[in-house]
Amino acid sequence: MNTTSLTQRSARRLVAATLAAFAIATTGAVPAFAQQRDPAYAAARSAGQVGEKMDGYLGIVGQETPELRRLVNAINIKRRALYSQRAQANRATLEEYALTAGCQAILATAPGEKYQAPDGTWKTRTAAAPLRDPRCP
Repeated sequence: MNTTSLTQRSARRLVAATLAAFAIATTGAVPAFAQQRDPAYAAARSAGQVGEKMDGYLGIVGQETPELRRLVNAINIKRRALYSQRAQANRATLEEYALTAGCQAILATAPGEKYQAPDGTWKTRTAAAPLRDPRCP
């Protein structure tokens, strides 16, 4: 592949990621998950058993139980379906859209909630801004 086509591809990906970030910000993809919280999810989140990952999906922090795994899998299946629809609508890849959603979800965490830092470790959100992937818009 020549340099021109690589540059054009990079530019298209940047535009797609920007459109995805705009779509998330204006349509409320992250708050939509908050509205769907069931009591088990809210309890696991407030207890620090689950947290937002950089890839846009929910992760288990610490000890995994079968119930927690089922809960996280169910939420992540819904997220993937939503990301897939929105990525296609914004001419982005699923991964690009999911990363952008992850950036927004981490930004939306409240103090005391868990999130994944760029180095892959789990952090507890404080009043300070969370550590985010340098690719975040």
